[in-house]
Amino acid sequence: MQATPKKSREGRPGAGALFLLAALVCTWSLSWPVMKAGIAAVPPLSFAFLRYLIAAIVLASVAGLTGRLRVPPRGDWPLVIISGTLQMAGFSALATVALTIVPAGRASVLAYSTPLWVVPLARFRLKERISLASGVGVAIGLAGIFVIAEPSIGRRSPGEAVGNALLLAAAAMWAVSIVCVRAHRFTATPFELAPWQMIIAALLLLPAATFLDPPIGAIDARGAAALAYVSLAATAFAYWAMVWVGQRLAASIVSMALLAVPCLGPLLSASILGETIGWPLIIGVLLILSGIALSTIRNLRIIRPQRPVEPSGDGG
Repeated sequence: MQATPKKSREGRPGAGALFLLAALVCTWSLSWPVMKAGIAAVPPLSFAFLRYLIAAIVLASVAGLTGRLRVPPRGDWPLVIISGTLQMAGFSALATVALTIVPAGRASVLAYSTPLWVVPLARFRLKERISLASGVGVAIGLAGIFVIAEPSIGRRSPGEAVGNALLLAAAAMWAVSIVCVRAHRFTATPFELAPWQMIIAALLLLPAATFLDPPIGAIDARGAAALAYVSLAATAFAYWAMVWVGQRLAASIVSMALLAVPCLGPLLSASILGETIGWPLIIGVLLILSGIALSTIRNLRIIRPQRPVEPSGDGG
């Protein structure tokens, strides 16, 4: 039996959650041009390391103040390690390095191709049935990826093709983490696990930043502002918001709303960084969004899940 959704004073179920979801979408969309500006001042892997170090400290402090800071139970440690390694460290490392090559708008689209990879992975790992709509959606989405990436194959610098590949690999890592989350039986809540996942990410990113990045010099105001926004707003706040929203809205509502990120990302990157939005990007966005919608859309109802909901991704 499903729990009855809360109703706001206006009588609409989940109005506060819908507002927070909209704020989350805007926060993640803006994070792509902000990261692009930030890694111009801070080396990419160092930026990723500092992002998770700061976010881990913030979330651990909040958890401690609310009496929710505790060592994860033994059964949750596999998920902590997988999520911290793939969803956070791996995704962030590949995405930030790719941003040194690829425009932020295109990066936000390719990185959000994750749901397309979840479908075949869920079939392989969880034995989930692939419906005709899901199969067609994956094919349409892959066509969109090709449209976006094709101009960089043999026509521009080879580095752009490498950047596209890094972003698709980051999306695949995120997809593996999502499938592992689906198969996991939580003991602690996602919020209680979050600081530990971020600590794992920071520990993995530290040696990579130390040996692969140039030394960090003095961080200027632009780099500090970008780092503060991405670590506090797009990571710590966004993770909490995703947990809160995920416990109050249907997964289909959240998934469809997050499709706005690869739409807003290019627009914000164009307005803030002056990036060009060409027809390949526009057509590719439409194809990818259509493919994701076909692959993931379900009965759009606002419900309260009966079990803790793990955030579906890092956002940027």
